[in-house]
Amino acid sequence: MFVVRNYVTMCGTVACALGIGYLMQNGSPAQPAGAQQGVDVASASEQSSVLSGLDGIVQTSATVSDAIPGNATPVSRAVPAPSRPSDCSISARAVAVPGAMARLSLKAPCHKNERVEVHHSGLTVSQKTNESGALDMTIPALSEYAIFLISFENEAGTVATTHVTDIAEYDRVALQWQGDTELQIHALEFGASYGSSGHVWDDASAKGAGEVLRLGQAGLGDTKNVQVYSFPAGTTDRSGTIDLTVEAEVTEANCGHTLNVQALELLSDRRLRSRDMSLTLPDCSQAGEFLVLNNLLSDLTIAAK
Repeated sequence: MFVVRNYVTMCGTVACALGIGYLMQNGSPAQPAGAQQGVDVASASEQSSVLSGLDGIVQTSATVSDAIPGNATPVSRAVPAPSRPSDCSISARAVAVPGAMARLSLKAPCHKNERVEVHHSGLTVSQKTNESGALDMTIPALSEYAIFLISFENEAGTVATTHVTDIAEYDRVALQWQGDTELQIHALEFGASYGSSGHVWDDASAKGAGEVLRLGQAGLGDTKNVQVYSFPAGTTDRSGTIDLTVEAEVTEANCGHTLNVQALELLSDRRLRSRDMSLTLPDCSQAGEFLVLNNLLSDLTIAAK
């Protein structure tokens, strides 16, 4: 029935086309009385002649391609696959910048919008490449000859190195942890109080000689986060103590959970020390409160130069 219906449609189309051509050449015939304006009415003899022409049609099967006229080209509706860069090499470069920092530039054209982890002297930071597979970030160095290992989730990666010549001028303390819990280092320099000059933390309004820098991209689930406090001990003209505390916000997502944290210290003797600790957050009745921790980081003793 599939083929018969198609042939009837084709015959009807041909008949209409021939009729239109005849009318264009000879004009429209007079309308029968009572016929609606604009509608062609076929006589009984005309209908009979059209139907009699179908008597010789044999019912048979046919493929879809058989019904396509020989001069027509089938149109492919396949969606083309996204193009992949011809060069999938991963490259990275590290350049020392003022403040005992290193600027890291990564190019990975086949790793667009992907999670990447940067490892440096015990630190691990989670980041994400942009839509072109690139990443630019600045990292406080923890060694003079700094080595940065960059790795993707499929274990592809590369290495970058640089020489940080001014690292001896800085005392540096880092805190790292994993997950969505937010930890904040607060430094009270030389007797400063909260909110005054000398209270340094990760906020644009903070004013002091030192600086707190946060690393790690939020929203990756098990993000590996880092906060680093740096103080220019090699160039200061002040002596005294810098009190270091850590604040943690208690939320519905982390209340009652145990958080593993690690502290790293690079002080005047240039030896990198690390301490692993576990922190149990209060129960959910204290959600929305801030927990102040005075014993996670050691205070710094600064001597004028």
